[in-house]
Amino acid sequence: MAFKVSPYMGFSGRAADALAYYQGVFGGRLDITHYRDMPMEDMPGNPDWVMHGQLELDNGVTLMAADGPQTRESGNVEICLYGDDATELERCFEALSDGGRVELPFEPAPWGSYFGQVTDQFGISWMLEGGSTGEQPAQ
Repeated sequence: MAFKVSPYMGFSGRAADALAYYQGVFGGRLDITHYRDMPMEDMPGNPDWVMHGQLELDNGVTLMAADGPQTRESGNVEICLYGDDATELERCFEALSDGGRVELPFEPAPWGSYFGQVTDQFGISWMLEGGSTGEQPAQ
């Protein structure tokens, strides 16, 4: 059985801004459907809100998001961005930190790669890990 897993982020009126921001960080192709675009009578939600947004990255990863009036109870979920290019990971870390909160700086980790944690300006938590501490990321 083949399948994929993608993060699906929930917002209350900020999904379009978040997806545009992530497109600026990661690139890719963005497709957004608003509540007003749905041909359903009495559809709950603000017509300007995102019913479904999808950002297809060039590397095959998909980020999805929507706006909704409901409050959801959930566990503690973080998005982990990992790879072998410490310089690219550091670039993403810095971009995600803009307007957000650095939880742990992106720096050498005891297990031999780089690691950092950040909560972005939209409240999404990210862990970035990878590269080799033998290679210094560009400063």
